[in-house]
Amino acid sequence: MKEQILEVLNNVHEAKTLIEINDLLGLTTVLEYQELQKNIEELVNDYQIYKTKKDKYLLMKNCPGLKIGKISVNKKGFGFLVLNKEDDIYIAKDDINGAINDDTVLVEITEKGLEPAGKVLKIVKRDLKNIVGEVKIEGNKKIVEPDDDKVNLKIILSSETSKNCVEGHKVLAKLSQKINNKTYIADCLKILGHKDDAGIDILSIAYKYDIFAEFSPETLKELDNIPEEVNKNDLIDRKDLTDKMIFTIDGADTKDIDDAISLDIKDGIYTLGVHIADVSHYVKENTSLGDDALKRGTSAYLADTVIPMLPHKLSNGICSLNEGVIRLTMSCMMNIDKFGKIISYDIFPSYIKSRKKMTYDQVNEILENNHIPKGYEEYEKTLKNMHELAKILRKEKVARGYIEFDIPEAKIIQDEKGKAIDIKKREQKAGESLIEDFMIAANETVATHISNMSLPFIYRIHDLPNPDKITDFLNLVKALGYTIKTNIKEITPKTMQSLLNELKDKPEFIILSTLLLRSMKKAEYSKTNIGHFGLASRNYTHFTSPIRRFPDLTVHRLLKKYLIERDYSMSTINYLENSLVEIAEHSSDREVAATNAERDVNDMKMAEYMESYIGECYEGIISSVTSFGFFVELPNLVEGLVHISNIPGDYYEYVPELLSLIGKSTKKTYRIGDKIKVKVANASKETAQIDFDIVGDKNDRN
Repeated sequence: MKEQILEVLNNVHEAKTLIEINDLLGLTTVLEYQELQKNIEELVNDYQIYKTKKDKYLLMKNCPGLKIGKISVNKKGFGFLVLNKEDDIYIAKDDINGAINDDTVLVEITEKGLEPAGKVLKIVKRDLKNIVGEVKIEGNKKIVEPDDDKVNLKIILSSETSKNCVEGHKVLAKLSQKINNKTYIADCLKILGHKDDAGIDILSIAYKYDIFAEFSPETLKELDNIPEEVNKNDLIDRKDLTDKMIFTIDGADTKDIDDAISLDIKDGIYTLGVHIADVSHYVKENTSLGDDALKRGTSAYLADTVIPMLPHKLSNGICSLNEGVIRLTMSCMMNIDKFGKIISYDIFPSYIKSRKKMTYDQVNEILENNHIPKGYEEYEKTLKNMHELAKILRKEKVARGYIEFDIPEAKIIQDEKGKAIDIKKREQKAGESLIEDFMIAANETVATHISNMSLPFIYRIHDLPNPDKITDFLNLVKALGYTIKTNIKEITPKTMQSLLNELKDKPEFIILSTLLLRSMKKAEYSKTNIGHFGLASRNYTHFTSPIRRFPDLTVHRLLKKYLIERDYSMSTINYLENSLVEIAEHSSDREVAATNAERDVNDMKMAEYMESYIGECYEGIISSVTSFGFFVELPNLVEGLVHISNIPGDYYEYVPELLSLIGKSTKKTYRIGDKIKVKVANASKETAQIDFDIVGDKNDRN
């Protein structure tokens, strides 16, 4: 009966009484009515149906102003209701209502606009997985104080699992028994180390997101069968590219190298080779290595700590395209004309011997300063030709609507003890752009080839923005006093590109481009190809990083299945139709987890760095405004909060449509983009928070 109830309510958009639902179902007996009543209550308890105060019923998805989802709580105190197909809903600290990170909650929408907001009405489900925290002693009990201060629970470690725990240990724990809503018994699953040990701070955040440093015993056993060098038998049926000038370009400290490049020019046609480590040769399906790689989904890059998707014997060894050694690869050779159009291509298994491990810094010396570092002399002409091709490819992408947000990223510098000692901006120079352009070309070529074959595949997709979000963004730009000439009647990559170009010269550009980026959907993996909006690409995949990302490894397996094995059987197609959906969803989830872990590590390390600068003054820019204050971003990308209670001279009210705080009496305004001078009032690595006090702003006369 439940399916019938849901079906009948799906066709109505206003709440119905039990009698009305009874009539819609055509029920005629008392027993049927009682059965309806019982099923309705169960559906209400499952939050599929909402019961109004007037005892009427409506599908939860059709309830105006109510949403159910998981809440992601930020260490700064606020959170977001994460909705798969809709924009995330901002939840202010005062509206969290006892919810903790990853709770499933019922939320009432209280504000609409550029940043929709809501408040938690009820905690529907608490699904704590991993609790990482510090062991403390209370009487004769060992408790875990969670690192996440939003997990407002008392957690007592069971005596059986905590025998080796001492005060100050960081542990991974799992709830095993509920005492009451605020108190739980937990089992200690693993002792990570002492809180003062180098690297334990980063490891603690990693474990919180199911990012584990250790591989399973079964995987470690399988490593015994992984060779140190390429077996000669593995070269059979592969194209020998060892005589070609092939090299790699990466960061100086990169050890997991999965892409190499080559270039030839003949009769005005560029032949670009992108050669990718053939990880699929060593990491097979239905093995522990393969299962571990799938479970992880991605490598995690947390400050200067890497937690790899594959064991180092693979990621830094036999799969890494190290200089001077033969490696197995999958090559994508593209013939490109002077307009950046790929006129023909070939995708095939190969083997290479990289001539040189180049670094971005050295390549940029050649491309930007015309200075040839020692050991690069024979590569100068090829690198400059590559630079020429990269500019052609980028021009072609821009012409079709490629959106370049150019949002700066922070690089945390740590000392040998793991303490943050500096923060720098990551720079995207000529070498970095060159590799990005070449990898995009290869990814599009591979995706287009399989898309034309209409075979099951994994695509990297990016959906169109929500029109309401773009309208809200334009209203904000207008409120800041700017007139936009771009016609946004139809949202296309070209119109978004034009909009960004109009804002380029505005002092708030970095903040505005960040807000526009947030107003767009997130890229994800999918079996269904809807194109990639941000790249203005009809067909896009991830083929170029199989050491670091499971979708790329899957793409390599599919290429072999289709192009080499010629396996198009219905049994294979039917299997892939189902399995690829699960792989895409899981990979997207693991990507989000790695991104969140990276964000938390950066927040913690920035706070640790600023602990040494309490009392120092800086000039920054207001990067976001909330009901409880505003955040100020410094030139090194460090962000801190000026709490509304610490703004002197007036009582300030939050005006969300203007993203501003306005003084009730003075009408003094603090809005995004304003330059402001602040003093570091407090910084805490433990809470990952930085607090600023106002020293001066644009409204001051002196």
